[in-house]
Amino acid sequence: MINATELYGAAAQHFIANDWQTGELRLICTARWQETTDVVSFRFRAAEPIKFRFKPGQFITFHLEIGDSLFHRSYTISSSPSRPHSLTVTIKRVEGGKVSNYLLDNLQPGHSLLASGPYGDFNLIDIPAERYLFLSAGCGITPVYSMTRYLTDTLGPDADICFIHSARTAADTIYRDSLHAIAEHYAGFSLGVLVQHELVLPQSERGQWLSGYLDAERLLQLAPDFLDRTVFVCGPERFMNACKSLFEALGFDMSRYHQESFGMEVSPSLKAAVGSYSLQVDGNETSLDGTQTLLEGIEALQLPIIAACRSGVCGACKCRVVEGDVASDSQQTLTADEIASGMVLACSSRPLSDIKLALGN
Repeated sequence: MINATELYGAAAQHFIANDWQTGELRLICTARWQETTDVVSFRFRAAEPIKFRFKPGQFITFHLEIGDSLFHRSYTISSSPSRPHSLTVTIKRVEGGKVSNYLLDNLQPGHSLLASGPYGDFNLIDIPAERYLFLSAGCGITPVYSMTRYLTDTLGPDADICFIHSARTAADTIYRDSLHAIAEHYAGFSLGVLVQHELVLPQSERGQWLSGYLDAERLLQLAPDFLDRTVFVCGPERFMNACKSLFEALGFDMSRYHQESFGMEVSPSLKAAVGSYSLQVDGNETSLDGTQTLLEGIEALQLPIIAACRSGVCGACKCRVVEGDVASDSQQTLTADEIASGMVLACSSRPLSDIKLALGN
């Protein structure tokens, strides 16, 4: 069996091709379409002719002005680099989401925006495998969908993929028609969809449709050989935690378990840390309680900081705690030396005391 790394050999280490412009790249929207009632996909081309080269599963960061403010947000590339002449991202409407909702309400074909990237270690090239198990929930489907399209494009019938997606209802299943088509045309692609809030499920489509949440019984039904696969997981924090606990309890080799979260929930321990704390940043001061992130305080002070993913993945919002104690949900992009020197991710850290903070390195 050929895996993705073998397919490109040593060149996999340089898979971000030279024709992806370093830094900012202007993208022009060429199409948009509804995936579900609250999810839209956008297709882009570069302002100047370019082939998009990235590792399946990576994300890009959009930089755009809304009113008088500059915002930076990261979105997974949901298309595949095997189809390099365009690039697609899929965005969900989020309650209170300033950038995502702005894009859904305003971005139309012909409009342009600035982007940078690609970024991210959660990808097929850096994580070699032969047999794949993709687990996703909600918009966490986007990176594993990109991986799936890449594998089926490049390996064809040799792609060995078990794909299990969790959705609130059948109508909320992102890429539903496309997943159905992949399951119909590729014998090595096994599809399972878990619908959480419906008992009457589609009967005429390919794949297995089950009611409820992922547990040991449903996992064994949808992926009986899961112990022999490499697992890629993406979704909301609660889904991620449940999956990790399930696989640990089943004795899975966690060295073959890889995850990337979409959206960070406040853990019970952090919710309990309610109190009023001062936040000092480069001579500016505001107050936070134990449920607010350092990023929220920095933004309230209107200080310059790039916060692209806002979920502890991209590492753009690194800052240094000079005084005080914080609780961090993610240190994913920090080195051991950075952690020892007091560096934290502002989007994923909350105060446990009064905090003095320094932006940058």
